[in-house]
Amino acid sequence: MELEQWINALGSREPTPGGGGASATLGAVAAALCEMVGNLTSGKARYQEVQPDMDRIVALAKALEQSFLSLAEADAEAFLPLSRLYALPKDAEGREEKLEIALKNAALVPLRILEECEKVAGLCAELAEKGSRLAVSDAGVAAAACEAAAGGAALNVYVNTRLMKNKETAEALNAKAEEWEKTVTASCRETYRKVRNSLAHKGE
Repeated sequence: MELEQWINALGSREPTPGGGGASATLGAVAAALCEMVGNLTSGKARYQEVQPDMDRIVALAKALEQSFLSLAEADAEAFLPLSRLYALPKDAEGREEKLEIALKNAALVPLRILEECEKVAGLCAELAEKGSRLAVSDAGVAAAACEAAAGGAALNVYVNTRLMKNKETAEALNAKAEEWEKTVTASCRETYRKVRNSLAHKGE
């Protein structure tokens, strides 16, 4: 889907794409910015010492972009069974059992988004330190987008787990989401702070 079409669909009354897909897309944006900073740093004599790092970062960022885009599609696909089950009468045979499975599957997708965000957060931090100074602001933007992606993904875990009957499974999923969200948020905020301070000449 072209970007304009996707944005129009996101703003429509259609159930998908929604917040989960938007979170994955923000993750893809963050990864793409990391790839860009890596590419802008590569091949420059001034940054020759970090060329192996840039090669690694660019390859990983590209892979993460594709992973996030796949997760955006997976999020929409995971919501479809839920929407069908919600439409059934509450006393429909097998509804509750199927709903439990569908809720878990729907929670697992944003959990994967969080996992990928943790990897992007690491790239943002590394690029803010080693990347081209001419593109350091883009490393900061990547960190901001990554934090937003992680926060949105966490909410999409919780919105599904809160309806699950199996509270042990729900709590385990929530705990993992909280752990990743906390890690990503702390890392991204620190990277953003460093970038902002360096650009504003405030020092560390």
